Amino acid sequence: MTPPSIGSTATALVREPFTLRARRELVWCVLTVGAGALGFAVIVASLVPGTAVSAIRGGIILSLLPLLLVATGGARRVGEAFRELASGVLGEAVLAPPPLDAAGTDRPVARAAARFRDTPSWRALAYLGLKLPLALLGVYALTFWWGAVNLTYPFWWRLFRNHPPGSRLRPFPVITPLGAFEVRSFPGTLLVFLVGAAMVAAAPWATRAVVSVDRWLVRSLLGPGRLAERVRTLEETRAHVVDDAAATLRRIERDLHDGTQAQLATLAMKLGQAKEKLEHGGEVPFDPDGALELLDLAHRQAKETLVELRNLARGIHPPALDVGLEAALTTLVARSAVPTALSVHDLAGAPRPSPAIEAIAYFSVAELLANVAKHSGAAHAEVTVRADGGVLRMSVADDGVGGARPGAGSGLDGLADRVRAVDGELRVDSPPGGPTVVTVGLPVRAPR
Repeated sequence: MTPPSIGSTATALVREPFTLRARRELVWCVLTVGAGALGFAVIVASLVPGTAVSAIRGGIILSLLPLLLVATGGARRVGEAFRELASGVLGEAVLAPPPLDAAGTDRPVARAAARFRDTPSWRALAYLGLKLPLALLGVYALTFWWGAVNLTYPFWWRLFRNHPPGSRLRPFPVITPLGAFEVRSFPGTLLVFLVGAAMVAAAPWATRAVVSVDRWLVRSLLGPGRLAERVRTLEETRAHVVDDAAATLRRIERDLHDGTQAQLATLAMKLGQAKEKLEHGGEVPFDPDGALELLDLAHRQAKETLVELRNLARGIHPPALDVGLEAALTTLVARSAVPTALSVHDLAGAPRPSPAIEAIAYFSVAELLANVAKHSGAAHAEVTVRADGGVLRMSVADDGVGGARPGAGSGLDGLADRVRAVDGELRVDSPPGGPTVVTVGLPVRAPR
């Protein structure tokens, strides 16, 4: 793929503040600031009016409040609310933590004790505590969006500051992330306009930095935890892989029964008829020419059956993989419906992947190239394969219409399950309008 030009990069920077992602992250940043302000208000309300007695009282309240949130299950519910909010606003789908183990906790005291032992509740509480300093960063990030106000200075200045020459006007403040300054004349508003344009251009990246930290906190503190998530992911992918294997076996059985078996039965019948025509004194008249015609038909049918068997075997295990992954991908790319280039890096000096990993890599590229042909409308595609520190990475890029995402019927869901089953990862970068880049990372050795 050709690298982006300076013009396209500049266009992307101008468009970025108006993208859906930028708007979503702005909304999340505002919500973060609101949550931080609410927490700060609770702290201030606990300490007012500021006397020593109220400070002691506030300290006791602030110490008991987290314990109360955990004991009543409120921390879990708040974590659930933020998790659903992250899913709705940011599209950050985070698995829910395991349910509270409430076995034998019919009594309120026992139930409260179980909640005190509940790790997800304490992690949700930690998330709420970290929201306060994150809100300060959110306030700073939002000052960049104030640049939209600074853009208006040249337009309203002459309307509301139109005084006779020689009038001494009070300077008007201008807010920027680096501090405030004052403007006293119309030429100064042009500088304000330029500063505002720079602030708006930088605003999406400032909010993205804060939201990225918040995303990480949501995944780390409001999810099920690494071990529980790993167990749940393995259970889900194992179920999907088992279902997929069963479906594959049923397809092979159906193809063998309806195709190859029927072809062989017809072939045997033709050979039997030819044998009868060549026997002297049989019920069927001796007919060498008719027997030769039947043998010719049987010969052609035997070759067609061999082709079907080869195609069926290729769907189970491509013969080219016996030579190596690079040779198999070269053959696959050559058969692609969309003109495709193959770039292979660092495979020669790296350990050869296990047969299971090579098969998954081959079928992953095959599925992605099929998606390119069916859905992308691309004129060109590129497959890049690289061995990187014990990880086999494959990228399939195309110059199509973009908009690919898991769950859209493009086969990416099944591919993601197959990849996750061996501790791999699948990343999809496909903005509307393209280009699309799908990257598959697989361990060189399948986990046991």
